[in-house]
Amino acid sequence: MSLISLTAPVGPADAPLVVLGPSLGTSTILWDDVVPLLADDYRVAAWDLPGHGAGPIAREGFTVADLADAVAAAVPDDTFFFAGVSLGGATGLELARRHGTRLRGAAIVASGAVLGDPSSWHARAAQARSQSTSSLIVGSAQRWFAPESMARRPELSGRLLHALQDADDDSYARCCEALAAYDVRATLGEIAVPVLAAWGAFDQVAPEATAVEIAEGVQRGSVARIEDAGHLPPAEQPEAVAALLRSFFASVTREDA
Repeated sequence: MSLISLTAPVGPADAPLVVLGPSLGTSTILWDDVVPLLADDYRVAAWDLPGHGAGPIAREGFTVADLADAVAAAVPDDTFFFAGVSLGGATGLELARRHGTRLRGAAIVASGAVLGDPSSWHARAAQARSQSTSSLIVGSAQRWFAPESMARRPELSGRLLHALQDADDDSYARCCEALAAYDVRATLGEIAVPVLAAWGAFDQVAPEATAVEIAEGVQRGSVARIEDAGHLPPAEQPEAVAALLRSFFASVTREDA
């Protein structure tokens, strides 16, 4: 069984494929308001992490590299664009390292070549197992959103927090353990595909420095700041994120021509 669940693409049948990745604790809901803004010119699919949304429950441990391999195996097209947030972004960097010949370009949003420290991830994994993901809601809301985001988009932010509550506790913990072991800083230079590293102006989890580290470490990197967003820019600022992705994908297409 695959680690992840990929949605059926929406958009014109002959359009390039864009694959969208989630952050820890969320689901494809994260991208709900972005998909329609891309689907005129792209076929757009999104995937769920193990035990999140439609993702299968994880029965054993896995790495971020394993997630990347699972995405590559699930995507039907020979080549595709990718955009992912946080853990989804980390998966994008591993995709670029491990499956670069298939990846046309990767937008790494609110993420880093390393995220947090192992002890904090192991502590959160233990909390999810002992107290359930419900115990993580308050802390996640504080980390996820810019000061005005929940008031500006209450329905979507509420759905995202429900997705966290509904996530399988052990699968969430295994995602934390994958992040504890994740660190691709030493191998960024292997990545030859175009990479856009974007950060939310209010993000304390993956601030500007993490985006700059990615862009300066890969062979073809650029950076972008997303205003009035925290750790979940696609939910907080979907129009800005869609415009950023469109511009990035178009620039890659021009380079490839």
